[in-house]
Amino acid sequence: MDRQRRSLLRGALALPVAAALSGATAMGAEPMALPAVGTRTPAELAADETWWAQVRALYDLTDEVVMLDNGYWGAMARPVLQAYQQATATVNAGNAWFGRLAFPPLFEQARVRLAQVLGVETDEIVLTRGATEAMQVLIGSYRGLSPGDAVMYADTDYDSMISAMQWLQARRGVQPVAITLPEPFDHDSIVETYRRALAANPRVRLLLLTHVNHRNGMLLPVAEIAALARAAGVEVVLDAAHGIGQVDTPLRALGVDFIGINLHKWIGAPVGVGAVYVRRGRVRDLDPYMGEQDHDDIRTRVHTGTVNFAAYMALPAALELHERIGVANKRARLLRLRNQWIDALRGDARIQLLGSDDARLSSAITSFRLRGQTTMRDNTATSQRMVKQSGVFVVPREGLASGACLRVTPGIFSTPAQMDALVAAVRAVAG
Repeated sequence: MDRQRRSLLRGALALPVAAALSGATAMGAEPMALPAVGTRTPAELAADETWWAQVRALYDLTDEVVMLDNGYWGAMARPVLQAYQQATATVNAGNAWFGRLAFPPLFEQARVRLAQVLGVETDEIVLTRGATEAMQVLIGSYRGLSPGDAVMYADTDYDSMISAMQWLQARRGVQPVAITLPEPFDHDSIVETYRRALAANPRVRLLLLTHVNHRNGMLLPVAEIAALARAAGVEVVLDAAHGIGQVDTPLRALGVDFIGINLHKWIGAPVGVGAVYVRRGRVRDLDPYMGEQDHDDIRTRVHTGTVNFAAYMALPAALELHERIGVANKRARLLRLRNQWIDALRGDARIQLLGSDDARLSSAITSFRLRGQTTMRDNTATSQRMVKQSGVFVVPREGLASGACLRVTPGIFSTPAQMDALVAAVRAVAG
């Protein structure tokens, strides 16, 4: 009888989990129904406001402000949120019984599903709590550094990653080298900046690149720069926190063996989900986590401890919606929204736009500053004025060599009307 009761309990606990893993279509969660894309190109679909209104209808969004800080994290669509809530209830009810018996295979299924979406092998992926943890693992445990070597990063890289590269000086006895990327930027000048920097610093052995940076949104030509680094005997570690989910370049096409990934930004998973990618055969180039055996299982390089069970259980639902919309369609829509406000403000001498006209370098994120206002204090004040006067929310960012700026980040649920509101708000504070 006891064995039968245990079997029934295990089956009951698995029911809401099955809902989460199948796109949250069971137990009251709504399906992810979207009209078929048909034969339309991403550019054609990007202009279909009716189709994107149905995407927007999957989200419960604030109306307190025009929300244009969608780079912090991505709102969960309602089906993903419901999968997360159902998984939370399951975890809470099952407690250690669920966590020790039922969760481990579900955690592995989430890893398998992510590898499928990314087009890589399961043994090349390990789940983390976000890109920061992923990148700190990659930078801090990289074994290919010796005292006297150098490591390189740019002003566009993320603060925590820069700190990790600087930390290597005390940890590994290497010299950090900082470079400044050109502004305004173009494709050839970016590649040439890295080429010259590598040539001028032959002791560099590790190069940090950021796929899409959080300061001005530049989409870095990673594959070309990685090829330059490889020719110079330099390893690349890539921060893809803002790239995965909104940029349609296949992961392997980037030509990088070590990548940190965020899944709660542009994939739309619950907050606290990320991953490390290490190309097969390169795991031993990283130190194992403290106390772990040194072998080829990538999971020995990350030890998060007790995780947010429900967040990982809802990941497959987020991946399903991501695939239904399509990454190429996401990118086309985001660029259309971004270009709308950029084009409207281009040529206004009062406003300095930090984005590029080149689609190869463009992402959803683009920044601006009022002409001559380069301090964080200036840009914080402008952000506050935009909220107070127009109800438009953008965020100040600092760290660029040229000074602070204001970051604008639409989401796939943003509307042309919100872009018009942004344009009016910027003109109002500029005037």
